[in-house]
Amino acid sequence: MTPDDLRSRIRDVPDFPKPGIMFKDLTPLMADGKAFRATQELLAERVATYRPDVIVGIESRGFIFATAAAVKLGVGFVPVRKPGKLPWKKHRVEYALEYGTDALEMHEDALIAGHRVVIIDDLLATGGTAAATVRLVQGQGAQVVATAFVVELGFLKGRDRIAPVPVDALLSF
Repeated sequence: MTPDDLRSRIRDVPDFPKPGIMFKDLTPLMADGKAFRATQELLAERVATYRPDVIVGIESRGFIFATAAAVKLGVGFVPVRKPGKLPWKKHRVEYALEYGTDALEMHEDALIAGHRVVIIDDLLATGGTAAATVRLVQGQGAQVVATAFVVELGFLKGRDRIAPVPVDALLSF
């Protein structure tokens, strides 16, 4: 499948989650077996070049893509979750979204100092969520070698908030 094939399966949802936001809905892409498989394979191929020890996935749609990459590469998976979802001792980072504020948490023993980590999420917008996740990972002494996304909304310049960490996106809008 070509990038245009994948792009054609992403639906625009206007005014979600609030007026003025054009949400990129990846559920039609995920519902198409061939497109979903191609997306997973392309993402795993790109992530493999960074030689990660662990893949960190951001709740919740990031889990869908991060776990598949981790399995394909034979490396561990660590979830980053919204507050109150993890049962063990955790680190927490608060951050700003394009439409409000939020927080993320990770188990404090999820990573080992020196781990090479790739962070995966479905979409990069303003970069707030990814930047918060970078801080969580680095706070545990691990090295963020890259971030990877299915979609990047390039006009929002989210990669600037993550710099100098490399950003890899399959599709850009």
